[in-house]
Amino acid sequence: MGYVIGIGVVLFFIILLFWFVPMRLWITALASGAHVGIGTLIGMRLRKVPPARIVLPLIQARKAGLPINTNQLESHYMAGGRVEAVVNALIASSRAGMNIPFEMAAAIDLAGRDVLDAVKMSVNPKVIETPNISAVAKDGIELLVKARVTVRTNINCLVGGAGEATVIARVGEGIVTTVGSADSHKSVLENPDTISKAILAKGLDVGTAYQILSIDIADVDIGRNIGAHLQSLQAEADKNIAQAKAEERRAAAVAREQEMRAEVVAAEAEVPKALAEALRTGKMGFNDYYNLQNLKADTRMRESIAGETPVNN
Repeated sequence: MGYVIGIGVVLFFIILLFWFVPMRLWITALASGAHVGIGTLIGMRLRKVPPARIVLPLIQARKAGLPINTNQLESHYMAGGRVEAVVNALIASSRAGMNIPFEMAAAIDLAGRDVLDAVKMSVNPKVIETPNISAVAKDGIELLVKARVTVRTNINCLVGGAGEATVIARVGEGIVTTVGSADSHKSVLENPDTISKAILAKGLDVGTAYQILSIDIADVDIGRNIGAHLQSLQAEADKNIAQAKAEERRAAAVAREQEMRAEVVAAEAEVPKALAEALRTGKMGFNDYYNLQNLKADTRMRESIAGETPVNN
């Protein structure tokens, strides 16, 4: 009876061992020259790390001759990294003669960058095409410039370096500055390579995750005559200002005319008073008064004959 119990206990532990330890994976690693101890596999189970996510990339790395151990891969996995992508990137960089350290590849992966894509772009440069960029030469003619920027990944600056949007923005700024410093748009159309040379001399890839290899002007189109448009707007503004000033002068003249008419009316109102005072003081006789009235009547008749409106006093 005790013999049977002992056999049962042994079978239980064997079954538990095969369930807890991936023996097939252990045998595969052993046969591939990437030996992983059973205790290490048990430790992965206890740390809730899938052994296959560590052992299979380790086998790939050992076959490629990379000096990587399970502790590095396991710690990267526990930090939230993509172990398989990092190993594939290291293998690709080794084949390309770049020999990126595991720590750098892991840092790039944890930073959210695609480390394998970065390695591929280092080997095969990428072409970034800018949209149409509007720039105005000194003669006021707008040019629409489209450029193709050839870049490759700068692995050392990939963590913390600016991306494609920054490169496109800097190239656009360089195009606007270069075209804006040209005396005529014709000189830009005749030698578009001057834009490329001027932009490359500025070192626009500083602080970015890329190295600019070349900048090629793909297309240059003539846009609007910005200078003429601005002159037209200025002329319209000057005209409005002149009209406002003329209206101000006209209003002042009308006001002055009204003031003068008021003064005339006021002066005419004083005439009867002056006549009455002259008659009362004896400075004017009745004969003089009648002569004055006859002169006024004669004046009104002459004005009527001439077609003028007589002035009524």
